[in-house]
Amino acid sequence: MMIGKYLLLGTNLGDKKVNIFNAKQALSKVCTIKRQSALYETSAWGKTDQPSFYNQVLEIDTHLSAQELLIHILALETELGRIRYEKWGERIIDIDILYYDNNVIKEDELHVPHPGIADRKFTLIPLVELAAEFINPELGKSNKELLAQLHDTSEVKKVVQ
Repeated sequence: MMIGKYLLLGTNLGDKKVNIFNAKQALSKVCTIKRQSALYETSAWGKTDQPSFYNQVLEIDTHLSAQELLIHILALETELGRIRYEKWGERIIDIDILYYDNNVIKEDELHVPHPGIADRKFTLIPLVELAAEFINPELGKSNKELLAQLHDTSEVKKVVQ
């Protein structure tokens, strides 16, 4: 069994580096950040007529269930200024649960593994940096394999810190 809990952070409004920092500070109150990928600047995806994003993947440890973690994440997003008004729209912060160990969860409010992993370069590049060999329990392929077969050609580049 593969063990690992991975989150994706994203922002494209205001001071993006500060938004990512603030999200990690807020998350550290409910989980331990074990490792983090580089910070990446990525083209907007889904709805492309908006500013580019900063994205980062975190490997975390937590005693919370996936459902409890989601409740905390949604509260943190609101606390940090997130307003949900448009799918794939601009946002000050977005925190997605990518994997929660080997669990497959299909509930109204929570899908794990995140259903967009296999389609999104902005997710897979930082995820492969931390967990190349982690097997997606739904797709039966490693993150590295998913990246190798990806059709997404959007730009993803490391941010110079």
